[in-house]
Amino acid sequence: MIKQIQEQINNAKKILIISHINPDGDTLGSMCALKLAIGNKADMLIQTIPYPKTYSFLPKIDEAKNFDNVQDIYDLVITVDVAAADRIIRNGRKIFDNAPSTINFDHHKTNPNFAKYNLVDANVSSCGEVLFNYFKATNTPITKEIATCLYVAILTDTGCFRYENAKPATFDAAKELIATGIDNADIAKKCYDSKAKEMVLLHSYCVSNAKFELGDKIAYVGITNNLMKKFNAKNEHTEGICETLRSIDSVQIAFVAKETGHLATKISLRSKVFDLTKITNRFSGGGHKNSAGCTINLPINRAIEEMLAEIKKYEEEF
Repeated sequence: MIKQIQEQINNAKKILIISHINPDGDTLGSMCALKLAIGNKADMLIQTIPYPKTYSFLPKIDEAKNFDNVQDIYDLVITVDVAAADRIIRNGRKIFDNAPSTINFDHHKTNPNFAKYNLVDANVSSCGEVLFNYFKATNTPITKEIATCLYVAILTDTGCFRYENAKPATFDAAKELIATGIDNADIAKKCYDSKAKEMVLLHSYCVSNAKFELGDKIAYVGITNNLMKKFNAKNEHTEGICETLRSIDSVQIAFVAKETGHLATKISLRSKVFDLTKITNRFSGGGHKNSAGCTINLPINRAIEEMLAEIKKYEEEF
């Protein structure tokens, strides 16, 4: 499969690289790394411009396009860190479906291999690590700029190498990336110690107003559109709230319910040991064992009720 993917990339005349909705460090870092490796014949498409400010230092990120300046002219479309076709950014699905050839680079165990060519490895930390291994297998030079992008992808999806998805091979990859001369300490600072005021205030409110169930084994918070307006917050500012709730010693499962419309609620879940895909599969979602998500097509209060009821079915397992 690696050889076939390499041939597709080499032979394509015009390539589009697509992120998932609500882009994070892994999808953006992977996208920029792949763009750098491919060169000028590749464009990048993300959901919104501007992209999350945290990642503005990524090489080539300023060249990313949105639907205001991209056309359906690509003979190859590549998704990075996209767990399923319905996680492709809005309107990007049409471009993906119309493409003569498609490639899917990912690391989610629930990925259904939705592209024509799929390189999905659920045993690695991140899409960034998938690409690192792909570059090594194809003898693609990993420049300092590419290393910066891959390091961001791996760093953020392992929570600064704290999560169980950080395995020996992950540290080996990080070691090799650092050896290119990147400033890993500065990258970590930019990713984790440069938060917007709006983000900090939103997090403070959400943690202070979190609710608990089952003897504090479950922690959750609902974020309405009005709450986002109150703090002048953006979608990217909700990142990390779920992890903070999970860090409470008694909490085994934490979730954040984010209102995305009158009849749609996005749920992000984190656990310490429980396999969350058992829950997200019920709502056609996906993800990893300890980090997963889904969308419930209900108003936020009803969506929270549905999620709590589903989690409580597995009480004996956590």
